[in-house]
Amino acid sequence: MRALVKSKAEPGLWMEDVPVPEIAREDVLVRVLRTGICGTDHHIYAWDRWADEHVAVGLVVGHEFVGRVDRCGEDVTEFQPGDLVSGEGHVVCGRCRNCKAGRRVECARSQSVGVSRPGAFADYIAMPASNLWHHPPSIDLDVAAIFDPFGNAVHVATAFRLLGEDVLITGAGPIGLMAALVARHAGARFVVASDVSDYRRDLAGRLGLTRVVDPATTTLWDVMAELQMTEGFDVGFEMSGNPNALRQMLASMRHGGKVALLGLPEEPFEIDWSQLVMNMTTVRGIYGRQIMETWYEMSVLVGSGLDISPVITHRFAADEFDEAFRVVGSARCGKVILDWSEA
Repeated sequence: MRALVKSKAEPGLWMEDVPVPEIAREDVLVRVLRTGICGTDHHIYAWDRWADEHVAVGLVVGHEFVGRVDRCGEDVTEFQPGDLVSGEGHVVCGRCRNCKAGRRVECARSQSVGVSRPGAFADYIAMPASNLWHHPPSIDLDVAAIFDPFGNAVHVATAFRLLGEDVLITGAGPIGLMAALVARHAGARFVVASDVSDYRRDLAGRLGLTRVVDPATTTLWDVMAELQMTEGFDVGFEMSGNPNALRQMLASMRHGGKVALLGLPEEPFEIDWSQLVMNMTTVRGIYGRQIMETWYEMSVLVGSGLDISPVITHRFAADEFDEAFRVVGSARCGKVILDWSEA
């Protein structure tokens, strides 16, 4: 089968002919139809310090996918050949304290598809049946392919109550934009997004948010005055990993405000901890998805009319992966899809 492999410890990926994965008794072999390119995938493509420390040379990469079940292991009863599925990218151990307590998202020894185990940028992927999600036949394949990052957005947006609240998102990348759409769908009063990229501000502006802000020219206090907000934002989604973005967010929250952190900073940085204490601010780190509760929530949101397809801006055939990664690296894009349906 075709597969994108990290064949060398240098920038790039290589399309190679590799064996179709074997499956264990509890596994399912999935014929991949579409994949989404994630920021993690771009780190691996660029071969930065993080990738060099975490990814083994020779690995098939990629973790956002949709496909059809090709065949099932002997112990699998809940899936049949032809079923349309995506997969949860964190494969948990099932034995640690958190797994046994039902907190699989907090597994101490989870493996990551496309990072520490073979990934989805291939014609086929083998997955544990317990990690697969069954899609309805009517779902758009491109939307189904990005349920993994959509789950990050839903995990962030469901961390705190949103109905009637004023929400600030710093970082209008694909996950930030999907979180903004969830917040609006969930009944937030104002949804404000901030980003330094003119392309992503323009994309955010087409999604019907309350305001889209260039932090270089407009302060959050200007926005609050324009919207006649008197006490600050109720809920914040920090998606950028930028130190200044987090500092400005914390300074603009109301007393007792709540902040969900998904963005990963490149280096440690300082914040004013006394500000958090005196303002009684709640700060919660978010990683991955609640397994599998978030997948259920995603399906309910899409089924109830939430449309995340405008976040998808570019589509390429799988063999055009180099151009696709160039677009991702330019940051002038939303979600980028690779089509694997042509054998």
